[in-house]
Amino acid sequence: MTDAETAPEFRSGFACFVGRPNAGKSTLANALVGSKIAITSSKPQTTRHVIRGIVHRPDAQLVLIDTPGLHRPRTLLGQRLNDLVYETWSEVDVIGVCLPSNQHIGPGDEFLLGEIAKLPKRPRLVAIATKSDSVSGERLRRHLVEITETEDKLDLRFDAIVPCSALEGDQVGVVADEIVKLLPEGPAYYPEGEITDEPTETLVAELIREAALEGVRDELPHSIAVTIDEMRLREGRPDDRPLLDVFASMVVERDSQKGIVIGHKGQRLREVGSAARQQISRLLGTPVHLDLRVKVMKDWQRDPKQLNRLGF
Repeated sequence: MTDAETAPEFRSGFACFVGRPNAGKSTLANALVGSKIAITSSKPQTTRHVIRGIVHRPDAQLVLIDTPGLHRPRTLLGQRLNDLVYETWSEVDVIGVCLPSNQHIGPGDEFLLGEIAKLPKRPRLVAIATKSDSVSGERLRRHLVEITETEDKLDLRFDAIVPCSALEGDQVGVVADEIVKLLPEGPAYYPEGEITDEPTETLVAELIREAALEGVRDELPHSIAVTIDEMRLREGRPDDRPLLDVFASMVVERDSQKGIVIGHKGQRLREVGSAARQQISRLLGTPVHLDLRVKVMKDWQRDPKQLNRLGF
């Protein structure tokens, strides 16, 4: 028997997580990758970009795609984000359906599963009972029963059902194991150690937007976009004391929103800048000076030219 015949098979492929807003999709993706590649927020439709996170294992390479949430679009941006979701669903090998353990399965979950069931080429499915740390053992058991009942109701089958707490790190490895089992045999797509193929500027912009989303009014999150105008290492600094200058703009749709984002005497903008700077420094491993401005781009969510300029 040759070495090739005795070598363990290597699997590689793509998976994404779906679920209602705040179901724990991005938190789970970050936990699996072992680093923050997707922003998290309690605000609906937080994720706007298809971000790839890469999980390296001796037996597999799993590429996780963090997608926007499917929703009823009210703007051109919303429609484009939905198109991204359907496009991703049609291309991945596995979809992980995040069903929070502290909530009953409702119409929103059934709508999502119904849309997946309509796909011409349906990926393999794994049900993930997220936030399992937030409920009692009895409540978790009832939730798992609800999930199996949903299979019969919607005439679809999960290859595995896994309770999991991404925050506590409980069963995260089991989620990875179950997804990897469903991947095809194939080569690694990315070099060892690479955790995302997303440009650094995009990750930095997303961290700024995450900081901006905290504590703002419900109508504001969808109106906020972030652009990175320039990133450069400051000249004249010693090699052992680098400083990265980041020049960024927060984009809103109306002057009234600009006032809210800046806050009284600039207090709100300073808080956002401070929180974002810490996260960026942690991501890049270097001290950061963040120059953050706010500008108005009227009704950008509905304007094709502005959407294109902002990368949507």
